[in-house]
Amino acid sequence: MTRIATLLVGACALVGLTLHAPARAQTVAEPAVTDQDWAIHGQVTGVLQGTPGFASPYEGTNSLTPRQIKETVDVTLYAGVRPWRGGELWINPEIDQGFGLSNTLGAAGFPSAEAYKVGRKRPYLRLQRLFFRQTIGLGGGREAVAGAMNQLAGTRDSDRLVLTAGKFGVGDVFDTNSYAHDPRSDFLNWSAVDAGSFDYAADAWGYSTGIAGELYRGDWTLRLGLFNLSKVPNGETLETRFQQYQVDGEIEHRHQINGHDGALRLTLFRNRGQFGRFDDALALALAAATGGDADTALVRARRTRLGASVNGEQAVTDTLGLFARAGVADGAIEPYDFTDIDRTAQLGVSLKGAGWHRAVDTVGAALIVNGISAAHQRYLNAGGLGVLVGDGRLPHPGDEYIGEAFYKLAATRGFELTLDYQRIGNPGYNRDRGPANVIGARVHGAF
Repeated sequence: MTRIATLLVGACALVGLTLHAPARAQTVAEPAVTDQDWAIHGQVTGVLQGTPGFASPYEGTNSLTPRQIKETVDVTLYAGVRPWRGGELWINPEIDQGFGLSNTLGAAGFPSAEAYKVGRKRPYLRLQRLFFRQTIGLGGGREAVAGAMNQLAGTRDSDRLVLTAGKFGVGDVFDTNSYAHDPRSDFLNWSAVDAGSFDYAADAWGYSTGIAGELYRGDWTLRLGLFNLSKVPNGETLETRFQQYQVDGEIEHRHQINGHDGALRLTLFRNRGQFGRFDDALALALAAATGGDADTALVRARRTRLGASVNGEQAVTDTLGLFARAGVADGAIEPYDFTDIDRTAQLGVSLKGAGWHRAVDTVGAALIVNGISAAHQRYLNAGGLGVLVGDGRLPHPGDEYIGEAFYKLAATRGFELTLDYQRIGNPGYNRDRGPANVIGARVHGAF
């Protein structure tokens, strides 16, 4: 698999050289920005969520339960250094503590992307990111880069090749969106911040090891990536040497409508590893005739799982933005590292508070529908458990409907308070249970 990594890097470089035309005349003066040699940032985020009572005639191992309150806290350090022009080395140690609702189980569109799949009562330290990024200029004029977490301030060519390698999140590069992608600042629901069907490679904390290449050329960007899957589905330990792996591809087009920025992205993924087919697990359970539950772990073999999603965003005014996603993945084979969604669609809006004299405040709202295949439904009805869902049975399946709305108050510089409400219809695709109302509050500080 190391050959695949080498080929991906080589392919990005070759495309960059092939597309690079003679340098165009500079129409904009180079921004007067000093390149940062190093930077240190930090953030702390606390989320409190609770559910009142809702219909729950039966429960299984992975059910969302009513009448509970849970909290999570994470503190992250972002330290970066520039060893040479175009290079950046970043490290992100993090302290985490707390639990998601029902120990981060019970809804495919789980209500807090700040809740990891590993919950602990005591704070613990973990290295979430350690990566190197190299930017290779290809002309096209210079543009300013603002300093941010995992981004040193400076300037760069608008046409460029960017290579990232190490430990980082697939979502750091793929399926990004200006309005719905950061659970520390905008929406909280898992299937709002990413396409729910995007079964991206990750450990139980959401990070992987691998390499990604991005080629920027005018209004277009091409992205390719190779990442390690976890050793077992939803596992805490990542593969090494790409023995089980994911290949990602994305093409992005940026544009303007009436002078306002927008973008469209098409993302593809290919997972290769030990996956179970739902119908094989059902057949084995029936053949055993012991009354045991279906279990994909018993029928895993070397297989490929594919998926695709589209992602769009558009600023309508200086304060109003719209976004949408839709995706589909192979519903015959179990999801591996993200969540139990075979098809998804979302539509949302984000509005800044200038109209009520709170220019930095934000109101957001999104509607999401998640679904699974008929084979996936049969598996859950036979007692099967997924990454996040599994009520022990599923006699009356239905799509999972989610609405989320939040108000983010910019209290002071670098400090935000957010109130969040979500309504989850048919949690875990079960029409016998719910709807569940999830009320939340988020505190976020950054420097």
